[in-house]
Order: sequence, then C-alpha cells, then structure tokens
Amino acid sequence: MPLNPHRFPVFLSQDEEGFYNAACPVIPGCFSQGKTREEALANIGEAIELCLECREDEGWQLPEHYELTEVAVA
Repeated sequence: MPLNPHRFPVFLSQDEEGFYNAACPVIPGCFSQGKTREEALANIGEAIELCLECREDEGWQLPEHYELTEVAVA
C-alpha cells in the first residue's frame, strides 16, 4: 500500500497498568503512550510530527510502500 504522507499506521495496545502504548511501525523508534486511548493517539501524532521534522538530519526516509498483514504461529 502506498504511504500517505498525512496518514500513518499506528499499533495500539494496552499494558497491564492500563496505559495505552502507541507505535508507528514505518518510523524507526517512533512510539508514545497515554493514560487513555485518545491521549495515546494524540501523543503518537505529536511524536510522528517530531520524527518527520528530524528525518533529514537523522538520515532516514519513509518507505514508499508498506503492507499490513498478520502471521499465524502454532
């Protein structure tokens, strides 16, 4: 799937303490968290923006395409 420069995939999970963890898998090291789902999504949005501002200085680029899929394991 082509990467839309205004929309990014985000992996969201809730930990044992109830916090929500969010990560953007197409940006290396881009993750955040929040006390609520909404807070975590707002925080990861800010983290994505910051990462995008720094990408040239840090020497990485966004992938042109990505695929979201699942893998079954026994």
